[in-house]
Amino acid sequence: MNKKPNILLTDDEDTFRNIMGNELRRMGYEVTGCTNGAETVKNIQERDFDVIVLDMNMPEMDGIETLKRIKDIDPTTEVIVLTGQGSIENAVQAIKLGAYDYLTKPCRLSELDALLKKTLEKRHLSKENLHLKRLIKEVHTIPPVIIGNSAAMNSVQKMIDKIANADSTVLIQGESGTGKELAALAIHQRSNRANNPFVVLNCAALQETLLESELFGHTKGAFTGATESRIGLFEAADGGTLFLDEIGELANSTQAKLLRVVQSGEIRRIGSNRVSTVDTRIIAATHKNLTEEVKNGTFREDLYFRINVITLSLPPLRERREDIPVLVNHFLRKFCKENKEKRFLPDTIKAMTHYAWPGNIRELENTIKRLVVMTEGDDIAAGDLPENIKNISSPPDAQKTSDATLFEIEKQYITRILREKQWNKTLTAETLGISLKTLYNKMKVYEIDT
Repeated sequence: MNKKPNILLTDDEDTFRNIMGNELRRMGYEVTGCTNGAETVKNIQERDFDVIVLDMNMPEMDGIETLKRIKDIDPTTEVIVLTGQGSIENAVQAIKLGAYDYLTKPCRLSELDALLKKTLEKRHLSKENLHLKRLIKEVHTIPPVIIGNSAAMNSVQKMIDKIANADSTVLIQGESGTGKELAALAIHQRSNRANNPFVVLNCAALQETLLESELFGHTKGAFTGATESRIGLFEAADGGTLFLDEIGELANSTQAKLLRVVQSGEIRRIGSNRVSTVDTRIIAATHKNLTEEVKNGTFREDLYFRINVITLSLPPLRERREDIPVLVNHFLRKFCKENKEKRFLPDTIKAMTHYAWPGNIRELENTIKRLVVMTEGDDIAAGDLPENIKNISSPPDAQKTSDATLFEIEKQYITRILREKQWNKTLTAETLGISLKTLYNKMKVYEIDT
């Protein structure tokens, strides 16, 4: 059963208070009546009310003083003030002190009912916003650890420190599995927004209509299934950071709406004409070459220049092989906490260092997790490695290998695993540690036929 909205009605005119209270109860509200400011303050100290309807003209403690006391007790309390025709100045002062809105007496019941509904919706959205912020903050209380001592990763760390407080939009580029979300979180937690929400959205994971609702929110009845109003992630991240992963997957129509937010900080919920302003920093990420996407007409040039104020490029694992042993030991400690203690033999780590890891850190992490769980003994030997890793005897010579050859190596790895998995793309993607969508993209780029 839905809880009735709880209204506190304060007015020193007994007839008005009793008639209005009875009518509101008939309309489905729970109403508590008060005759003066002191009684109102006492009630809100003892109970929680959804909305307070407060008369401005009362003896002893007037409406303004009562409103101040209410806001001192709980600043989030929503208040509608009632004022006479000649006291509009008092109503304006009340709005400045935090009242939601005002009505002049005598007011119509329909006017009060409409205003109560708007106030209750605002209270609901505010509570949802606070809940989301607390939830997001709890998830991201552990500082991110970017692992690696290579020159490439030291350069990344320095760049993150340099741009953290710049408050500009950041575009993180890198192959799938290189740690783009971790880098975005590191930027956020080293910035002056660290105490505010860090919100993540994978743009490739949702359909266009759902994506717009997630980003901008919607009003009740805006579309089929919108049974209640909801704030979007831009509002949930207000004061903090919104990380848009795989931004290259956005549809053109969504790109246009995102551009407006980046330019002006203004958002409009689906189904609403009301424009709100947010202070949300955007960090975007993609594995695509957005310059080429702009040339192909699949990504807006104006949006590209707006999000590409600062660029952070993450190197693939094959270009920082000296970090592989450090990462192996990190993930080994992580998964041994959940399982029996194990260790990698030197030849095993050597073989893993030779492998090119087309799925990057995500593939490495998934491989180590499987090895820890599946290996019987305490020692993980080279023979325990998946076939596609232990068949690699030596690393490609970085000085002699062209970019085209690296692409060919990755194509061979993917083709080999596809064959091992009997062309089961889901199992292949899991083995590589990449998403199914990324696998399809790589197969298209490398022209791997099934």
